Amino acid sequence: MPGILRPLFPHAPTRHDAMDRFVEFAGHHPALVAAAIAAALAVIVYESWLRARSAGGVTPQQLIQLMNRGALVIDIRPADAFAGGHISGARQIPSDQLVKAGDTLKRYKAKPVVIYSDGGSIAAAAVRQLMAQGFTQVFSLKGGLEAWRAENLPLAKA
Repeated sequence: MPGILRPLFPHAPTRHDAMDRFVEFAGHHPALVAAAIAAALAVIVYESWLRARSAGGVTPQQLIQLMNRGALVIDIRPADAFAGGHISGARQIPSDQLVKAGDTLKRYKAKPVVIYSDGGSIAAAAVRQLMAQGFTQVFSLKGGLEAWRAENLPLAKA
């Protein structure tokens, strides 16, 4: 604590005192410290694993290439947003019905499937849902429809 504030807070612990107290706590409770470290590592590993599984994001240009090779494009936005403008050739399946739609999309399990929403954040969860159902090439559009619009790519109206 700076010297000017020391008279105002005479009993405030210094950084050195806090570190000594932590070391003392760790010495008295090694199991708690080990459990906290293990929990932190588990969270880090799990989050890294989730990111690696859903890291299959594609840019708008990569989406065009996949579409030219026959990829299925799924718009998980609400029907009114889909009607207002969507990527040409996209199928509209609301995100809450995606699990049920897995049966109707069986023939695409080994083919590229690209999912998009407005900003792209909801699409990542949808990618994980389809991967859990056995789809092998599922991607999300990085940045969602906003990224598509930012590159001035065309939209179809329903």
